[in-house]
Amino acid sequence: MKTIFYNSEGIPYAYTEDTINIYTFEGTPVAYIDIDDIYAFSGAHLGFFEDGYFWDHNGDVLLFTDTTRFGCGPLKPKKSLKPVRALKTRKPLKGTKESKPLKPLKSRHWSMYSPEDLLKIYV
Repeated sequence: MKTIFYNSEGIPYAYTEDTINIYTFEGTPVAYIDIDDIYAFSGAHLGFFEDGYFWDHNGDVLLFTDTTRFGCGPLKPKKSLKPVRALKTRKPLKGTKESKPLKPLKSRHWSMYSPEDLLKIYV
């Protein structure tokens, strides 16, 4: 099942087709999901995936999906149309995982980071 990740403006940013590997619509692999943790392929712990939201280390929402649970997180914006997906590039090898931090309390705020800030620096 394909899951699309939207940013705080409702613009589709990334997707997963296998519920594990996350790609941008340009075809770049940017992260992967391990149970409820999100890691960069370098092994850096980026955040948590719960209730259909990508939560950052501050407990704020970076991205949301269509499966978000009502009552969690900030108000979602109207979603934009999905762009055409480019061909996927090869996934990098997974690095050694960092120790994950304690989960923060969840907020109803959008993250101060943009997806580009958090995800693309680890590609």
